[in-house]
Amino acid sequence: MGRAYALAVLVAAGLFSASCAPVHAGAASDNQRPEIAYLKLVNSWRPPSDPELVFLLMAQYANAGRHADGISFFTDVAKRFDPELTDVQRALYLDAIALLRAGHANAVPLLSRIGWVRETVRRLDEAKRLTHDEVFVTRWASGVVRAQLPGFLGERDAARADLEWCVTHFEGAPHPGWLREVYFQLAAIYRDRGDHTLAAQYLARSQWTSDTKPVTFTTPFASDPARGHTFSARAIREVVPHSVYALSGFDFTEFYFVISADRRELVAIDAGTSSAAARAALDALHAQVPDLPPLTTVLITHAHWDHVGGQEAFRSLSPAARFVGRANFAEELAHDAQGDRKMLARFFGTSYDAEPVAAYRPDVAIDRKVELSVGGTRFVLLPARGGETEDAMLAYLPEQRVAFVGDVLMPYLGAPFAEEGSVDGLLAVLEQLHELDARVLLHGHAPLTALFDSIPMLDDLHEQVAWLRDQVVDEVQRGETRAAIHAANLVPPELERSPSSVHLAYLVLRENVINRLFDQHSGYWQNGLQGLDALGDADRGELLVDYLGTSEAGVAGAAERLVADGKHEMAAELLRWAQTRFPASVRLQAVRRVVYLKLMEKNQDINPFKFIVYAGEIGAAPRRVEAPELARMEPSR
Repeated sequence: MGRAYALAVLVAAGLFSASCAPVHAGAASDNQRPEIAYLKLVNSWRPPSDPELVFLLMAQYANAGRHADGISFFTDVAKRFDPELTDVQRALYLDAIALLRAGHANAVPLLSRIGWVRETVRRLDEAKRLTHDEVFVTRWASGVVRAQLPGFLGERDAARADLEWCVTHFEGAPHPGWLREVYFQLAAIYRDRGDHTLAAQYLARSQWTSDTKPVTFTTPFASDPARGHTFSARAIREVVPHSVYALSGFDFTEFYFVISADRRELVAIDAGTSSAAARAALDALHAQVPDLPPLTTVLITHAHWDHVGGQEAFRSLSPAARFVGRANFAEELAHDAQGDRKMLARFFGTSYDAEPVAAYRPDVAIDRKVELSVGGTRFVLLPARGGETEDAMLAYLPEQRVAFVGDVLMPYLGAPFAEEGSVDGLLAVLEQLHELDARVLLHGHAPLTALFDSIPMLDDLHEQVAWLRDQVVDEVQRGETRAAIHAANLVPPELERSPSSVHLAYLVLRENVINRLFDQHSGYWQNGLQGLDALGDADRGELLVDYLGTSEAGVAGAAERLVADGKHEMAAELLRWAQTRFPASVRLQAVRRVVYLKLMEKNQDINPFKFIVYAGEIGAAPRRVEAPELARMEPSR
């Protein structure tokens, strides 16, 4: 979430230059960054009950290069809400302001710069005092900023103390991904101290291959080129004691297992993307639960690539597990088969094999509500339309009040690169879930389980999404372009009364709801005359170079200015055009890498699919960051 930009040159470089970094007139407006407009609004309604919304806005301001705007906004709301704030909330605002001040320091006049930095450090210290030095995010912010200050300011020891505290107390982090920046900054500190062995160890743990980088990643997302993307660190969670287990980080999707009441049978929910991942998950559960019974039943929530691709691992068991799924599975398989294999490899890795997906067949196919008993455990299986596919199936444990919902609430309303899914299906399944007495909702992917976590919040979200659907359809019918609808910052009038969990879920859904509805209601000749021609990047590159006379240096300079102004998508498109004319340009390749890293940084908290696609463009998907070993690394002698 949080971002801290390099202060090492902000003060030191300023000693040799009387000019500040340029501020471009084209800096991104709220219309161009609708996520900033939205987050400003929800953060202005009331003091934060969820720190994530504060850090999301701070991160978006930093990514857009709008540090001064962010400082002003958070200073104003902190002052307005002060009588209502707890010490922890005050510390939260101090951290956000301090991180933005760190990124703004190079724009402060030379004679005021050291004072600016000292005041930034004072705010970090006050935040630590208010939280008794015991809150991970506050120690993280303090350590990351201090680590990047020039040595003559005397903050390196304090930085090392904060960062090593974070390593020791990593259990307090939102997830191990927050350690990526901790390890990176510790590597820099030990490099400056001359301990190159320890510096190399910390750099390796950070998963950065260079000692410089233009972005900050705190995401748990990771990718292996062959095995594909995972959303979280590997973990086994006991959802219901001795009965329901959730396994994260073994695959693109989640694995769930249920031990039957008589403890003689094991039920799996979905089969993952690959047999290797399915075997690894089952082996890991065996290691944690030594008396695990044999797997006899697999319930398939829908026949997507990442939910049936590992079926052979479970079918190869002796005796083979029986598979239960929807009767209309074949229609979904036929649709899956039309998918872009190159795009699928970005998500599932180069070893992805489509054959097991195509071979999937349920042994028991349902087309209506069915009650199934496995070893004395009662499952209620419910056909659902859902927001992603037409063959969805809910699996409900009424005694435990646990519902396995697959991807019925996938925010993309189907895969973004396939014509499927619907907003109406999503609204229908929200109504269906309302009828259940579920206490726990377990989704097909870890971020969804965290985001859509209760029936009451889904009831509230239903109202907001229904409003958004009607607004978008009206805008399309009036001839508005997709860009204009996004820029309108559509916010339901009743959203202010909703809890912060709904505010975040609506933000994650909004862009995708607009895109899916616009696609499905406007056809391939879209409002704004999009889609009428078949011009490609090469044509636009010809226009750029042959007709407008833009040089390689001109393109690079324009892209660099766009990045400085937070217009990363525009920079990426410009570079795609220019690449057709300057394919060997080293400078354009360097700028391109920065642009896509900035796009990854922008989307790491709100759009993981974009994160994956942008990472694939430059081969920069981050490897998994692991929690520290019990034995701490010691400086070499």
